[in-house]
Amino acid sequence: MIPGTKPQRIVIKIGSSSLTSRHGEISRKKLEKLTEQIVILKDAGYEIVLVSSGAVAAGYRKLGCLERPTSLPEKQAAASIGQGLLMESYSELFISHGYVAAQILITRSDFSDEVRYKNVRNTLNVLLERGIIPIVNENDTITIDRLKFGDNDTLSAKVAGLVDATQLIILSDIDGLYSADPVKNPKATLLERVNEITSEIETAAGGSSSSIGTGGMKSKIEAVKIAMASGILTFLGNASHKNIVVDAVIGNARGTYFKGNSPLSHLDQKKKWIAFHSGPEGEIIVHPTAKQWLLSKRQNLLPSGVVKVNGPFNKGSVIRITDTSGNEVGLGVVHFSSEELQPFLEESTQKMSDAPFIMDINNFVCHTDVLISI
Repeated sequence: MIPGTKPQRIVIKIGSSSLTSRHGEISRKKLEKLTEQIVILKDAGYEIVLVSSGAVAAGYRKLGCLERPTSLPEKQAAASIGQGLLMESYSELFISHGYVAAQILITRSDFSDEVRYKNVRNTLNVLLERGIIPIVNENDTITIDRLKFGDNDTLSAKVAGLVDATQLIILSDIDGLYSADPVKNPKATLLERVNEITSEIETAAGGSSSSIGTGGMKSKIEAVKIAMASGILTFLGNASHKNIVVDAVIGNARGTYFKGNSPLSHLDQKKKWIAFHSGPEGEIIVHPTAKQWLLSKRQNLLPSGVVKVNGPFNKGSVIRITDTSGNEVGLGVVHFSSEELQPFLEESTQKMSDAPFIMDINNFVCHTDVLISI
């Protein structure tokens, strides 16, 4: 680190299979290896956020299950046991090196609600600025399926964007992204540098390679897309390789580096939240002239530009803007609920100069910025 410069923030995601033994218990040896590498980075001045899987895997045998549970109540009960065991081990190991760890449990709704989003961001910033290592996981003990991220790959990418990370490191039991599925095609080669996620890459992505973990290559590619769209350099590699974390940061690791080449660096936190985390609640269909106002002239959306409203949604909600052909124009925050908008739309003779605007252009993100599916 250069003296006087702002510390680089690194988000490290570690998968369940990389933390547990083949019997599903927490592997002390694997935890020690990971924490020692994080300590090296901390000693060098880096700020680290660890997104750690392993709660369900660590807890299900203590629950009396011989195999990883499939029912939601058993998963949540296993997570409630395993999360405590996991944090106890992390805390003990980091304290032995002079560092404090903090637990952050997050649900998808913590991102979709703007107030909670800001609260999580503020909490993480305080912890990082004080030299503490936040350990993040999804709150599996209370989260229902429709509110889940699906896997910690996606969570790690969203956290990386939340804290303005310079790099995201995703570690699991695979070496990186291959030109084809290496299990099915022995001629598949490891891709060391990727500048763009193409349709061929998405097609080649397979499922989970582990009975313990939940995320496969497909989920990792989706996470990489989120990080790349936020301009974050991302690395994907095998947690079992010696010094993988440190090598990934300095650019020497075996794996795949994905370039953070998005044009989204100009977006402020409000627009990043709209683009990637808000979870649109409804839809407004606009005619071609209104589409031009939004994209080219950067003007506010008026009632006269709206063809149809698909709700329900409340005042202040993020809604999807589409054209009459069904193409996405962008996302924005509306000043009226879907019910309140109807009277405005029925007043066809209303003068444009007198009409209240439905959406402020400053709270609009156009489709070219919304590079991923939310």
